[in-house]
Amino acid sequence: MSSPIVVNSLRKVYKRHLREPGIKGILRGIFAREYIEVEALRGISFEISSGEFVGYIGPNGAGKTTTMKILSGILYPTSGDVRVLGYFPPDRNPYFLKRISFIMGQKTQLWWDLPAMDSFILLKKIYEIPDREFFKEVNNLAELLNVVDLLKVPLRKLSLGERMKMELIAGLLHGPEVIFLDEPTIGLDFMSQEKIHEFLKYYNEEKGKTIILTSHYVRDIEKLCRRIIFIHKGQIYYDGDRESFIEKFTKKRVIVAKFKNRPPDSLDRLGKVMGVENNEVRLEVAKEKLQDVLQEILKNAEIEGLFVEELSLEDALREVFEGIQNENAQ
Repeated sequence: MSSPIVVNSLRKVYKRHLREPGIKGILRGIFAREYIEVEALRGISFEISSGEFVGYIGPNGAGKTTTMKILSGILYPTSGDVRVLGYFPPDRNPYFLKRISFIMGQKTQLWWDLPAMDSFILLKKIYEIPDREFFKEVNNLAELLNVVDLLKVPLRKLSLGERMKMELIAGLLHGPEVIFLDEPTIGLDFMSQEKIHEFLKYYNEEKGKTIILTSHYVRDIEKLCRRIIFIHKGQIYYDGDRESFIEKFTKKRVIVAKFKNRPPDSLDRLGKVMGVENNEVRLEVAKEKLQDVLQEILKNAEIEGLFVEELSLEDALREVFEGIQNENAQ
């Protein structure tokens, strides 16, 4: 069985209009408009297998949204090939459109002044969902998201978290095989994020749906995605599992040492002292020096406890983004 998402040498070039300020610039823009070409995607390639939950991440302007729009058929690529469920998305084949969903945290497909159920009924007609199947799916999704009592409440009277849950129902009621999620938890409080994480994890694992997620919230990626594709300046910077990403891009480690007596003053020559409390020291060291520093501490002091803090995706991303900022500053 072929992968539901296959991307080969995908490029997207935009033309951006240049205009000088003032009247002269306006007139010049009318009669002799100038453009520059911006390469948003530079020949990227990847495949996503059935049932995968992939985090597609990167800094602003990296090409994430452009990729998602091409995969969902909103944009046409400049060159290269892309296949989603065997279709070329920009052709916008009706059978293809019924098998995917693009859910955006910052844009709604629901009517603001109407109850969500009214919008769902309209979508039922668009997707030609049989009555029995429609009501069963709406009830199932509403129960999972704990919003059954809110289906007949006007959308404008719901909280941001409740509205996002309704957006998820709207995007999933036709049973899509491939789901594109763009910032699904943006602006939500902690508890609303947790509920949506639980729901999406369940939906992916129990239904076997293929999901690609873009988000600037690290917790979204940590909670949901086993694989990460990191894009930077229109190119794939990393493609692999989450744990390997963390290991590859974290250059530092933090040692926590609990000393029996007062910590030695010489610790600062081993690394950066992050904090000292009740004879417990947090010491940041370079990854390649970790074993040497651990041996040095054990050899020269009485220790009650010693461990290396577990690495997090946030730590890895922080180091990657710091590197990108330094690169841009040069």
